[in-house]
Order: sequence, then structure tokens, then C-alpha cells
Amino acid sequence: MDLVKNFYFSNILLIYTLIGVLRCIKAISTEGTCDGESCDIEFDPYSPLIKCSYLPSEFITCDEPVDHGGNATARDLLGYGCAKWGGEKYDEVDHTAVICHALDGIECHGNRTFLKDGFPCIRYNGHYFVTTLIYSVLLGFLGVDRYCLGHTGTAVGKMLTLGGVGIWWIVDVILLVTGGLRPADDSNWVPYY
Repeated sequence: MDLVKNFYFSNILLIYTLIGVLRCIKAISTEGTCDGESCDIEFDPYSPLIKCSYLPSEFITCDEPVDHGGNATARDLLGYGCAKWGGEKYDEVDHTAVICHALDGIECHGNRTFLKDGFPCIRYNGHYFVTTLIYSVLLGFLGVDRYCLGHTGTAVGKMLTLGGVGIWWIVDVILLVTGGLRPADDSNWVPYY
């Protein structure tokens, strides 16, 4: 009788072990594909997990805003992206949503790839206003300021005429200070913080 009991309990133990191994294999094979909302798990606001779209910026990586190249219709069809870049004042700058991803190792509820709103449509390409102003004052008669901003055609003309015999040089300093001379790629000035 003891032999039958031992055989029975060892078979039950073997079955539970196999079930546990199969569950582990299933969890490993579906890891990363099951993201909460797609698994029909209802969000519990009292659980320690927050929605992935609520994660702060330290725990996500976001793509650059989509450039629609001035096509407002494409932006409206997609629902996000930038049709216009930059602006001198805060009111002139458009804001858009971008695609963000939760970092690996961060546990959150819902889809780990999501749209996050409020990103400005601004590009910075390494053009500093103060540096360009110094170039314009000191080396403007050689066209160095226009070379730095990407206006190579007018920079060659400015260099060959030695700053338009000084007139072009002074006009460029005034244009730079008043905001009339900007980078050729329509990027914004990099702010000093």
C-alpha cells in the first residue's frame, strides 16, 4: 500500500512540475508580445503599475517629430507631425505628438509604444547667435558669418567685394541683431543655458 501511495504522489509531483515548466516556456516565448491592453487585462488604478503613456520622460525614449515638409494636409491625415518648423516667439512654434517607447526594464501597463503630445516643432543644428554675431563683427567683411549660417553663395560674393566695401558688412550685423539673417536650413538658434 505504501508503494502505491509513493507512486501516486511522485506522479502528481511530476505532473505539477511539468505544468510549471510549460508555463515558464509559454511566458518566455510570449515575453514582449503581451503588453497588457492586447491581452485583455483590465487596468487597475490601485495597482502599482501605471499606464505606459503616463511615464515621465526619464523612463521613455521618443522619436524625432515627423517632418511633413510644409504639407499641412499630410499632417492632418496622419494626426501628428510638423508642417512648419521653428519660430521667433513661443506663440509661433507649433507643437505635435511624437512616437515614444518605454525603456527596457520598466514595467508599465498598456502598449509600450504610444503617442505623447506637447513636443515643439523646433530644430537645432548647432547655430549659436552669439558666436555668429562675433564672426559677423570681426570677420564679416570676409563673409565668415554667412558661411557659418549656410548662405555660401552670398558669402562668396561678400568675400570677393570685401563686405560690399563695408556696407554689406554693417547691414549684415544689423540684420543679424534684428532677426533678419537666420540659418539657411530654417533651424533655430541653439539657446545658451
